[in-house]
Amino acid sequence: MSMAVPAPVVLEVDAPEQVTNWRPLVQWFLAIPHHVVVYVLQGVSGVLTLVSFFAILFTQKIPAGIFNFQVMYLRYRTRVAAYAGFMHEQYPKFDFTPSAAEPGGDPVRISVQPPDNLNRWLPLVKWFLAIPHYVMIVIYGIAAFVLWIVNVFIVLFTGKWNPQHRAFIVKFLRYALRVEVYILLLRDEYPSFTLT
Repeated sequence: MSMAVPAPVVLEVDAPEQVTNWRPLVQWFLAIPHHVVVYVLQGVSGVLTLVSFFAILFTQKIPAGIFNFQVMYLRYRTRVAAYAGFMHEQYPKFDFTPSAAEPGGDPVRISVQPPDNLNRWLPLVKWFLAIPHYVMIVIYGIAAFVLWIVNVFIVLFTGKWNPQHRAFIVKFLRYALRVEVYILLLRDEYPSFTLT
């Protein structure tokens, strides 16, 4: 009997489909302070990706502190996006604990398993290998955005997400996260094109 190997990148959204009717009108506004923080963290993440490039090139490893910061950034950004998109009602914490493992406390949970070693030459071509994923992110993203707009009105009138629409949006967020983990040089596994 074989044990299941945990996925290296995990995103789960554990929140009820019920959302107070007025939430779609204001949650994007309430998330503005978080968006400012995300913008700053994004700049730091870009610099750390460059540092990671050289660290991997020379040592085949990404420093643990950089890895944990990058996962924290992805976790924080995704939590803010999920809140601003009224996928749940719990206001995100200004939590900047660098950790690859999920610390808990939020309906959106993200963890990324640190690799043992990384291919030293792959960072030279990852940006190129990811081009088909950029195209798919645009295609899936347009579909997710249309479903999100539809659910603005559904939630305004019914107070509940359409479960199939919500599931698609979560799958899109999971797919985009896997691609970004690859692009930020955190893992070497080429992301699947499927929404799972």
